Order: sequence, then structure tokens, then C-alpha cells
Amino acid sequence: MLKMLSGIIEQAWRGGAFRSSSASGRSLRQPFFSRLRAKYDAANTTLDNMKHWSRADGLSAAAANSTDVRRTLRNRSRYEVANNSYARGITLTLANDVVGTGPRLQMLTPDDAANRFVEAEFFAWAEAVGLAEKLRTMRLARVSDGESFGLLTSNERIDAKVKLDLRLIEADQVASPTLVADRSRYIDGIQFDADGNPITYDVLREHPGDVTFTIDEEFDTVPAAAVLHYFRCDRPGQIRGIPDITPALPLFAQLRRFTLAVLAAAETAAEFAGILYTDAPANGEADSAEPFEPIELEKRMLLTMPGGWKMAQMKSEQPSTTYAEFKKEILNEIARCLNMPFNVAAGNSSGYNYASGRLDHQTYFKSIRVEQTQLARVVLDRLLSAWLREAILIEGYLPNSLRTLDSTFEHQWFWDGHEHVDPAKEANAQKIRLANHTTTLAIEFARQGRDWETELKQRAKEVSLMRELGLSASDETETKPSTKVTEDNAEDTARAA
Repeated sequence: MLKMLSGIIEQAWRGGAFRSSSASGRSLRQPFFSRLRAKYDAANTTLDNMKHWSRADGLSAAAANSTDVRRTLRNRSRYEVANNSYARGITLTLANDVVGTGPRLQMLTPDDAANRFVEAEFFAWAEAVGLAEKLRTMRLARVSDGESFGLLTSNERIDAKVKLDLRLIEADQVASPTLVADRSRYIDGIQFDADGNPITYDVLREHPGDVTFTIDEEFDTVPAAAVLHYFRCDRPGQIRGIPDITPALPLFAQLRRFTLAVLAAAETAAEFAGILYTDAPANGEADSAEPFEPIELEKRMLLTMPGGWKMAQMKSEQPSTTYAEFKKEILNEIARCLNMPFNVAAGNSSGYNYASGRLDHQTYFKSIRVEQTQLARVVLDRLLSAWLREAILIEGYLPNSLRTLDSTFEHQWFWDGHEHVDPAKEANAQKIRLANHTTTLAIEFARQGRDWETELKQRAKEVSLMRELGLSASDETETKPSTKVTEDNAEDTARAA
């Protein structure tokens, strides 16, 4: 073995794999290919960090989010959301901010009359099936379960011409039944093709946690075209979701433990009304008293103590001065994994001014827009496509310009706008943007979740009626934008800095 290794090295020398270089007047033979040794502190395993990194692994996304791991995370996150007031409030606030009162459709085809018809009919169908409530439920499920599934079904009891319905199921029901034979590219109840696209979903007819669940595990194989799978993909190759509050689960437990510990300490201190003590030495001149003997004291009475004895009231040192600060810091850390600012998570903006509130909300609102875009792509666009396919089958229902599946129906979704902290400043800033042509009415109305064409038509009707009644229209009065906005914003920015 050594002779073979020596021969390889000698052949490399002769072949020019090493070259000569001159340094400091001397000829040194150095290897042509030098090995670079890079060192990272985080890659070193020491006695100090060995325990901390002991659970790190190299599992794939599918293996790391195995069935048992996801089940444990779901159960624990559901428990916290059900029993922790902060966890419940945070999840409800997030669902309300993302979905709001529900999305509104705007069709963008060349036929304006057809657009208005489809918008009105789709809105009526969405109200009939409770689409806004179901979307909020799906967002809540993603926080606590990590994912949500919706089945496109037919419901004859829907009060609309299109009988399409969206039936929500929990993540526990999409699983691999024990009765299913092993198949290739089949993971957690989902069958994939060679390109990684889902083909079918196996859905248990009964929830595994239901009392009516039987060991037979009856299931239905549903085609992927009829299933909406809503989750956040954090790693390449991830096929199932984990709860959004997974990193905060230990923090929620610590928050509850600390609160209960402070309360228990305060109650323990309050249970003792007072204590008798003496400065006299043992066997001294103080009167004898039985140790640990309780004494009932009457309220608002002046009492005499045994000779040589004094009474002192117990001092309650709970809650400590760091109690509020600890809750604030841990709640801020909890909300960070949801891109939610502290004042929104806590429902308390007492420590904020105008500028700091706006600055914290910018990141939060950007996250909301990202989530709304994903919800529109994964759920709403597929719902609209399925609704149009069902509507086309109804004779004489849709306008002729839309009665073909080959057409590309351009559209967009409007969501509820976010109310400004100071409406007067925002209105003035909006007027300045429109005056210097840095925005459009479509953009400004879209920020409020409204359709600019519908609003302008309504405004035109109002102005026309006001003129007929001899009233002055407010939009005809020219007012100059106030410069106080800039001054106030400058003061708020300076205070925030």
C-alpha cells in the first residue's frame, strides 16, 4: 500500500502537478493545488456547546416533519391556543388581519357588463357558503395545526345557482391508512408523480380523535384537483406544514408558569396575617408562648401582646418589579415568529408614539400582504376557476363572452384596508400623492380594500344628486394640503430616535 502511494506521488511530481516558486531568494517546491482550511466557530463542538447542539440533525424536510412529530406539535399548539389568553388573542388577531371581512373579486375582462355580473354572482355565492368564515378558519388552523385542507364538493342546499361548496377538514384526516399497500412516491397520505406534483389525497372518513373512529380506517381517495392544501413551505421538499407558533411553544409554557408562580407566591404571602417574635434570648424574661399556635385577630381592634413579644405583618414581595418587564420581553419574542409587533400581540400601545407605531406596523403589514397573496393563489384562484367551470355548465347563466373554458379570465382580489393611526395625516398625505402624480386612485382605493370604479360611480351619483338638491359638493372645494403633516412626522421621528 505504501509503495503504491509513493508511486502515485512520484508520478504527480513528474507530471507537473507541483511547481516551483521563489520566495525570499530561495526556490521552494510547493504543491500546485493547496488545500484551503476554513474555520467557523459555530462548526466547532466544545464542552460548552455540545449539549446545546446535541439535537441538531441532517434529516430531510419530510423526515423532520414526520407523522409523529407533526401530531405532537399539533396537540401542544392546540392546547396552548385553547388555554393561553395571549395565544388565543394573537391567532385571532392574525386571522382577522389577513382575511378581514373577506376578499372581493374584480374581473378585468374587456366585457364590463360581464365583469359586473360575475363579481356580483361570485359575491352572492361566497356569502352563501360562508367563504370569509372558512378562510379565517383556515388561517387559524395554519397557526395551530400548520396546515389546512379544503375539499371542493357539491352541496345542493346552498342558496345559490352554483352548488359548489368548500368543506374544511383537519390535517389529522389526511394520513396514510394502515390498510393501504406500500406505494412509491407516497408520503403521509399524498401520492406524487415523478415531478413532485400531488396526484391524489387519502382522506379518512372519520377524525382519528373522534369517538366514532373505527379501527377499519375507512378512507376516500380524492384527486388533487379537488383538494386545497394551505400551508407555509419553509424548506425545499417540504410536503406538510408545522404550526406557525412552533418556535414559541416553550415560551408560551414559560409565560404561564411564571404568571402562576408569581400569583402563588403572592397568595402564600397574603395567607399569613402576621407573626409574633421576641428579641429576648431563650429562657429569657419573655412570657411563654406556644410555638406555631394560631391566634385569631379581630378586625380594627387594638390588641395587647404577651410580655416581651412583638407582632409584625408579613410583607408581600410579589409581584416583583421585573414581572411586567419579563412578560413584555417574552411576549415580544413570541410574536416575532409571526412577524407581529408587540403592541398588536399584547393589545397595548401605551409605550408607543405615532412614529414608532407606524414603523413597527410596516413589517407587519408587509407580512400580511404576502400572506394574502399566497391565500389568493392557493385557495381563491382555484375556487374561482372551479366556480366558473360549474357556472358554465348552467345553461344561459353566464354571459356569452365568458362561456368558454379556453378564455383567460384576468382578475384581482381586494382585501380589507388597514386603518391608519392618524386618519387626518393619512388623508392629507394621500392628497399630496395624488396632486404630484405619484399614485393613482386605483392604488389608493386598493389600500382600503375597495374597487375604484365602483367608488367613483357611486361618488358621481352622490355629487349629481347634491347638485339637484342645491347642496355644495365637498369635492368641488379646493383646499391646499397642510404642511403640518411634515412637521408632525419630523417631531415623531425625532422622538422615536
